[in-house]
Amino acid sequence: MILEFLDFFITINHNFAVLNYLTTRVSLTLISSLLIVLFFGKFFINQINSLQFGQIIRKDGIDAHHKKSGTPTMGGILIIFAFVLSVAIWSDLSNQYVWVVLFTAISFAILGFVDDYLKIKYKSSDGLSSKKKFLWQAILGSIIIFLLIKSGLDINYLVPFVKDYYLELGLIGFVAISLFLIIGFSNGVNLADGLDGLAIMPVVIIASGLALFAYISSNINFSAHLNMEYMAYSSEMLIILAALIGSGLGFLWFNAYPAEMFMGDVGSLSLGAILIVVAIILRQEIIFIFMGFIFVVETLSVIIQVGYFKYSGGKRVFLMAPIHHHFEKKGLSEPKIIIRGWLITIALVLIALATIKIR
Repeated sequence: MILEFLDFFITINHNFAVLNYLTTRVSLTLISSLLIVLFFGKFFINQINSLQFGQIIRKDGIDAHHKKSGTPTMGGILIIFAFVLSVAIWSDLSNQYVWVVLFTAISFAILGFVDDYLKIKYKSSDGLSSKKKFLWQAILGSIIIFLLIKSGLDINYLVPFVKDYYLELGLIGFVAISLFLIIGFSNGVNLADGLDGLAIMPVVIIASGLALFAYISSNINFSAHLNMEYMAYSSEMLIILAALIGSGLGFLWFNAYPAEMFMGDVGSLSLGAILIVVAIILRQEIIFIFMGFIFVVETLSVIIQVGYFKYSGGKRVFLMAPIHHHFEKKGLSEPKIIIRGWLITIALVLIALATIKIR
């Protein structure tokens, strides 16, 4: 039935001239991905409840979080389902980069699903070991980078603030940095997903910022006027980002404090990977790092905490890591930390967008 539904909409997409307009396809992608999540949300929550796939809370975690134990998790399945379905319906599937992003979404979602399933099966917050998770992220990231290079992607780095200047680090430099970024941001979103809505809304905000870059670079007139490289293929990245924004907003309906369901690793690992891969395709990695600085801080807080703990023989820099838990320990309420995380991300994205006029 789903395949018939998909085939019906793909036929409409290919046969109606009005759907050749990018803005029309973007709007329909966003709306369809949003409605899919909203329509199936309650059904999904009920199914997860019946399977007893509830959130496992770490024993040494925040005391107030123990009441969240048992809340339906793996909501990322719904996000990725809506995302993939919407992209398949409204995007140009002849675009090689669309398939790279779809592979990214599905492969990292599978990795996250395995991690979530192990947590539920063994009633532990550990899941996959760090070594195994990093290994699989490295393997998947390497495949993605290979596909990008094979698709003919320019491997030089576009430097913000400077007109037509590219940083040439060669093939090895591109592969090393891209792999580091894919692993880093996949884990960054995963680490930020510790409070209701703290991860998903920044994902939506950052995707919105990237969407503007994609729109400008897909238009030969706008890109020339604003001194940005014209990339004809980036129009389909706009479809990708619209699907991400729509499914993310739909999920937020159920994930806003107090959350009715969590995305789990199946969502956070895949969303982080999707964002950075799109940024790599658009050659906006440097700007993306700035926009996603909240995920950078979350990751660094864990690295600093673990490193200093081992170096000092048991001492800690933060009361608890990731850093959002540190602020909870300091007495800040969960909603206040969440909203401030959103506001910081909005500010960073707006500053990043301002660089368009500085070039």
